[in-house]
Amino acid sequence: MAKKVILHDLKIIDSWSMIIEDGQGKAEQAYRDTETFIKESKAPGVKTELVKVRPSWLKGLFGIERSYLMVTNEGLKDYRMYIGARDYGDNLDVSWYLTCEPGFFKKALSSILTKGASEKALSFLLDIFQQQDLSAYATVVHHCLLKSLEKVMSGLGQDTSKIERKSRGFLGIS
Repeated sequence: MAKKVILHDLKIIDSWSMIIEDGQGKAEQAYRDTETFIKESKAPGVKTELVKVRPSWLKGLFGIERSYLMVTNEGLKDYRMYIGARDYGDNLDVSWYLTCEPGFFKKALSSILTKGASEKALSFLLDIFQQQDLSAYATVVHHCLLKSLEKVMSGLGQDTSKIERKSRGFLGIS
């Protein structure tokens, strides 16, 4: 059984998405190929796991959840990437979200230090090496997903130059 994860919108710090026309039924291939490309990249400390994501605890009670490929990095425990692929009519809706999810104690201490203004203050205090690692981690995962989507689109006889490459967030990954 897949692990269940609750993801709150406020934790999303970068994202990317696209629709592959006539890509219905290709989600499993996208997940499988992305996982393979991530493993082949030999990115240090990066692991993948297929999970069921719920947008909130309450919605989870009503069975509202979707499958995502969760990507983690041992050196950046507060940062996770969630890759989603799902049928959307005749199309394939593909996206990823980079999240900051501090643990309970870091969240509590951040909130105390900022007088309730931020639960993630300590998570965002990255030194230059951590910032470089975060950028490399997210970029490698992004490129692995793009590579898998190029494979899907090529198999459908589609032009891969139409893939949007730049993310929408503070990292601006391309």
